[in-house]
Amino acid sequence: MKILVTGANGLLGQKLCLLLDKDNDVDLIATARGKLSFVLEKGKFVVLDVTNPQQVEEVISTEKPDVIIHTAAMTNVDQCEIERQACWLNNVNAVEFLVSASQKIDAHFIHVSTDFIFDGTHGPLDELATPNPVSYYGESKRAGEQAVINSKLKWAILRTVLVYGITSDMSRSNIVLWVKKSLEEGKKINVVDDQWRTPTLAEDLAMGCALAAKQKAMGIYNISGEEMMTPYDIAIQTADFFQLNKSLIHQTDSTQFKQTAKRPPKTGFIIKKAKTQLGYEPHSFKEGLEVLATQMA
Repeated sequence: MKILVTGANGLLGQKLCLLLDKDNDVDLIATARGKLSFVLEKGKFVVLDVTNPQQVEEVISTEKPDVIIHTAAMTNVDQCEIERQACWLNNVNAVEFLVSASQKIDAHFIHVSTDFIFDGTHGPLDELATPNPVSYYGESKRAGEQAVINSKLKWAILRTVLVYGITSDMSRSNIVLWVKKSLEEGKKINVVDDQWRTPTLAEDLAMGCALAAKQKAMGIYNISGEEMMTPYDIAIQTADFFQLNKSLIHQTDSTQFKQTAKRPPKTGFIIKKAKTQLGYEPHSFKEGLEVLATQMA
């Protein structure tokens, strides 16, 4: 099976490409805007800017993948609120370009989406929950989903939550790495206790993408961790695990932060469908920290 991955240099993209690269049943085509920031053993790398329709058309018509896994996106929520044109180009137009090119070769299309398409009034949510975004990022990701749903393709949408993990070049930060680094440097940090999520290890999300691709799954799937946690819970557990000074962690709420974009207070996912239909089994949060610790060592 020939699988093309967009956004190969991102946290998910790296984990997914390294996972598929080891699979003897997969011919991997890793794509990214710039040069690849890690080494593939047998996979192929092709430069692809998903916001360039001509390049999208050319690469997909030349490579003719059986499955396309679209992980590339503009994910900085506050930046999306300010740079709306760039956000729409990356999160909506790029999906439209990929869908158009994929339809011509009848590729199976897997699109990675987010819990930020919901308003955060309740959670955890299943796949039937009604989207109602509260930020421009959320709006753009919802519109990207609609472009896939309204296409003539065979498709799957994989929604995820608060992804954490580590890459070889350490270029991507996330809540766990931020907490660990801050406490190691002796910095006091303010962490909110009034938002709820089901944090997702990047390796687990990659596994979910690979399972969906190999099974050519169709429909919407929630791919995340299982434990409902606040950022404060995450910070305390991270401090405990790495034996850092948790007295530096100050418990606060989101009213104390001035952020450009609104965040949904409570999301988190019910992942029963992915577990039963795809065979998806995520790590616990503690196991996720163990994976990180091993990689850092």
